[in-house]
Amino acid sequence: MKEVIFTVEQEDDGSFIAEAKINENEQIITEGIDLAELKLMIKDALECHFDNPSDMPTTVRLHFIKEEIYSI
Repeated sequence: MKEVIFTVEQEDDGSFIAEAKINENEQIITEGIDLAELKLMIKDALECHFDNPSDMPTTVRLHFIKEEIYSI
């Protein structure tokens, strides 16, 4: 696996939650209080998930989802 894509959503309190689907049966979910911490938590989660360092992705893509609600 060369690349993993995390879907990132920002919570009401400003923190972030990231989720990646590794395969049909596995996913990784982690969170951070800001983007810097989120990136560290993603790295840690990947290191914990992949026993063999050569199986770890070399690239992480963050796909940010932003929901906006307004009245007209």
